[in-house]
Amino acid sequence: MEYVLPDIPRIYTAVAEWAACIVFVMLLEKRRDIWKTAGIAVGALVIQALFLVATGGVPLVFWLPCMILAVFLMMLFLYVCCKIRWMEAAYFGLQAFVTAEFTASLEWQISCFFWRGGIPPLAVQCLLLLGIYGAVNALLWYILRPHLPQDGRMDLSAKEFFTAVIIGIAVFAVSNLGFVTAETPFSGQYQAQIANVRTLVDLAGIAMLYAHLVQCSETKARRELEAVQSVLQNQYQQYKQSRESIELINYKYHDLKHQIAVLRSEQDPGRRNEFLNKMEEEIRQYELQNKTGNKVLDTVLTSKSLYCGKHGITLTTVADGSLLDFMDIMDICSIFGNALDNAIECELKIPDKEKRLIHVTVSRQRGFLMMRFENYYEGSLTMKEGRLATTKKETQFHGYGLKSIRYTANKYEGAVDIDTRDHWFDLKVLIPIPEKG
Repeated sequence: MEYVLPDIPRIYTAVAEWAACIVFVMLLEKRRDIWKTAGIAVGALVIQALFLVATGGVPLVFWLPCMILAVFLMMLFLYVCCKIRWMEAAYFGLQAFVTAEFTASLEWQISCFFWRGGIPPLAVQCLLLLGIYGAVNALLWYILRPHLPQDGRMDLSAKEFFTAVIIGIAVFAVSNLGFVTAETPFSGQYQAQIANVRTLVDLAGIAMLYAHLVQCSETKARRELEAVQSVLQNQYQQYKQSRESIELINYKYHDLKHQIAVLRSEQDPGRRNEFLNKMEEEIRQYELQNKTGNKVLDTVLTSKSLYCGKHGITLTTVADGSLLDFMDIMDICSIFGNALDNAIECELKIPDKEKRLIHVTVSRQRGFLMMRFENYYEGSLTMKEGRLATTKKETQFHGYGLKSIRYTANKYEGAVDIDTRDHWFDLKVLIPIPEKG
């Protein structure tokens, strides 16, 4: 026997939409502190509920615009609470909306099935709401957590974004078609059939949007990995070019020594002799610098030292290069090349050359290799959860040097720590030294 399925109370739909948004708010980085975010969330629930209840009896012609505005309110809620762009707010808001449609439909079907011909008591309704809404959104939180970037930056292409929009529109259209008119091949003859179609289509929509999110997350991860590998490869290429340049300098160095010897054999004026003494002393200083015990590190440090000397940056090094013998050449280039490039970039912004200071230390701390890079900075730097926040406008292109360092440290089961104190930027890379078998 067919039973009459009442319309879902608009307040229930509002709570479902708000709860789905809360899942994303919990997972994403917030714009404000927890208390302000909580206040905004309460206000969003009140606004969403008042709007849906107030528009419950509008004519059919206004129904679709009201639904679009309800989705926009969800996107606005996410944008105000989370540190994301409008594109991400629209993307996550669309996923929250489809989830809310499924949650509200599922709960109402279950309620009406067990209380045929009527509506369950208020206490039972509240328990069902808490149980079903809580279970669905807890499951949503669980499956989204591994794939959702905490900073909310999906870096969606226009094609990826519009694909998600088309999926959302299609799901909403098919799931609600039967409530608009019965004169379509997809409509049912009874309300229970229509409700079944809506619930199942919304569930399929959640699955499709979840698959789309996973695919976009994997694409982003692949792009980041390629960028990190590109940075690593670039540092290795710099190392090879520096090695060739330094070899040429060494050849010139030996040639100069012979030339000086020839000049000394002549009867030169005292001024020329003084000049030659000074030249020889400078060459001797070059010969002695950056002899750490690791040829790769020597090459990188010598290359960066020459660049720093040219640009008025004081680079001092205390390093036991023999500790790096267990590391791959490209990994040494990645850590030291990226760390020093970032430090040099920072120092070049300081007008006073006396304050352009970089210090590098490579030492053993118990059973760990400690690589420490310190440089002076002016202004202010912001740290968020142990990571440096960029001040650059092109944030999507920032930070791959540090990401490459973290990637390399993780390869050796190591860790990276960043600290900013008293205008000193302190980058530490700690890697366990393998025991010699």
